[in-house]
Amino acid sequence: MIKPRGEEVSGITNNSQHVHILVIRLSAMGDVAMTVPVIAALLEQYPNIRVTVLTKGFLKPIFQGLPRVHVFEAQVKGRHKGVWGLWKLYNELKLLDITDVADVHNVMRSTVLKAYFGLGSIPFVQIEKGRAEKRALTSLTNKVFEPLKTTHQRYADVFAKLGFPISLESVALPLKRKVASDTHNLLKDPTKKWIGIAPFAAFKGKMYPLDLMEKVVAGLNNRENYHILLFGGGEKERLALDKWGKRYEHCVNLVGKIPLSEELAVISQLELMIAMDSGNAHLAAMFGVPCLTLWGVTHPYAGFYPFHQGGNVLLSDRNSYPLIPTSVYGNKFPSGYEDVMRTILPESVLTKAKEILESQSAKP
Repeated sequence: MIKPRGEEVSGITNNSQHVHILVIRLSAMGDVAMTVPVIAALLEQYPNIRVTVLTKGFLKPIFQGLPRVHVFEAQVKGRHKGVWGLWKLYNELKLLDITDVADVHNVMRSTVLKAYFGLGSIPFVQIEKGRAEKRALTSLTNKVFEPLKTTHQRYADVFAKLGFPISLESVALPLKRKVASDTHNLLKDPTKKWIGIAPFAAFKGKMYPLDLMEKVVAGLNNRENYHILLFGGGEKERLALDKWGKRYEHCVNLVGKIPLSEELAVISQLELMIAMDSGNAHLAAMFGVPCLTLWGVTHPYAGFYPFHQGGNVLLSDRNSYPLIPTSVYGNKFPSGYEDVMRTILPESVLTKAKEILESQSAKP
């Protein structure tokens, strides 16, 4: 392991003059959002460090407001495609005077970049994903059901191996962002407090059934002091949520109506986000917004729990479905596990949401 650079102050070394760290995380949106609290902690604890994040261009708004952070767009389907394209990318990155590389993705593309950066003897550390532990956790036989290291801590470990250990106990998260007037005009009553609902997920195994989620929407709609804002992506999701927007008086579908930068501004102003084990949960958590997450065949033990969310979680019933978690991503589950999330009742979601909202209102 690389030792911390400089003298330590209260366990954290602050001698970070002329350090410019390249952070590699190309996708997916939720995983990219999970880097934000870790980078925020790094910048706070090492005031002289600069960071360049290598990611896809459309994800650039995620890092808005972080000081000393620049986003470099990886055009993996364009000029940076393939081995030759990655060589071009490396030569473009070299011009930035990178001193260290934190690869928190560890995929084929970043491994090729590691070989190129090795030509210049630049320290390059890749994340240890804990694949063997995750296989044991999700195994259908001889399952080892115990909590694994969080993804946030795995990210932090990469910086520690570069010589910059960081604490994630207390982090100054990005501030709320201002919502544009055009976005306010989309809302039926912008004076109400906002509750976000992101009912979709990449895989069926971790998506709350839409008929049950509609009951949650209906229950929240009856509470006239809140406005329900619906999040998602793509035409299919837009059409599905348009029906709820028309059916429920205090419900607005934002899918396809505002860009990601504005969506993030709205999320930052929420009183509560209700989401799956999915990207929107991590987008809310990076602002410190309370996020109630619903889990199906995946489980927080795999390490993907949103940042500093305490007990804001509802899990599918493992007594009825003891093989949970059956996968890390929700894409694999045995026959008979299609409806695990129906063990989470809409009434339970409404009760938990009320509990979180009331705890927020009680804060000074």
